[in-house]
Parts: sequence; C-alpha cells; structure tokens
Amino acid sequence: MMYGKEHKNYLALNNLAEPNGIVIFGGTEDKEIPLCELKQAFDLKSNIYNRSFSGLSIYTAEEIYDTCVAPLWPETILLHIGNANVNDFAQNPSEFVQKYRELIQHIKTSDTKCNIAIISLRNYDNDATVAELNRHLKYIAESERCEFGDISAKRVWNPKQTKEVASFLYSTGFVRPLKIKRPIYDLAKILFCYEI
Repeated sequence: MMYGKEHKNYLALNNLAEPNGIVIFGGTEDKEIPLCELKQAFDLKSNIYNRSFSGLSIYTAEEIYDTCVAPLWPETILLHIGNANVNDFAQNPSEFVQKYRELIQHIKTSDTKCNIAIISLRNYDNDATVAELNRHLKYIAESERCEFGDISAKRVWNPKQTKEVASFLYSTGFVRPLKIKRPIYDLAKILFCYEI
C-alpha cells in the first residue's frame, strides 16, 4: 500500500502520544473533529487521538490500523468505518461484514485489552442502504461483544444542556462511579454529533 501525507503525519504524532488513550479510527468526515475544543468543553480527561483517513475503506483498514493505531496501544478504539463502502455493501453485504469482523478480530488479537466501539454511520436522509448497513454494524457489535454507538438519526442536541446534565450526573456519581470514564455512547455523541 502506498502511504501519503496523512500516514506520515500520524506516524510522527505517534511519537508524541501517550499510550492507552482513546483513538478515533474513521474516514474523511472524522478528520476534522475538533478534539481540543470538545475535550475542553466537555471536560474529557482521557487522551483522545484522531487517526482518521480520507476515504478509509474496510478493505484497507487493517493495514492502516497496524501502522497508525496499534502503536498507540489504545484503551478504547472508536471504529467509524463504512462511509467509503456504502456502494460495496450494497453490492455484497456479506463480504463487507466479513471484512469488518476480520478487522475486529485482528484488533483483539493484537491488543487483548483494547475496548472496541463500533459507531454507526449518520443517516439523516433515511437512506435505505445506509440503514441496512447500520443494522449490520449493530449486529456485528453484538456478536463480537463490542459496544455500539448509534448516531444514525438526527437528534436535537443541546450541547450546553448536555454538558450541564452530564457534569452533574458524573460529579454526583449517579451514572458511574467517579473514577470510571464516560460511557461510550456519551463520548460518541460528543465527538461525532457536535455540530447538530
């Protein structure tokens, strides 16, 4: 595989990164997630790294994972892969599912302690193919014992209110004990739906 500028940048950044953080591994639309601002706004304490690539395909994800994500030894990886493969999925859903499962098994084999979360694709236009792909992603998450973050539907999201409620609940320990990090769904909503 021929590596470009994104790949070289991530390799250089990996030399600066601390291990055991959270890694976003997604496609084109994920490259521009404003991590610094979101970490500050929502008081996210974990190290979060974005290793998203333009046009990331499920067919090349394993090789890219090995070089750009695995060296970070992530505590959690947020897989947001599939936008570049919607047409492939429509042509051959079973091949797409098989490649996704292979990627998850590869991650589990290379890092047995890594938590894997599969993030659905946005489907604000109610596209039938994307809806079916998301159903398959949910099934993969359940069968592979991964967490699933459903961001497919456009929801009214009030960042200020979400921040205040989450802050209160977490500070009082209602949602989880104080030393445990935010649930994956909250994190997915913050990172992938901030502009709504």
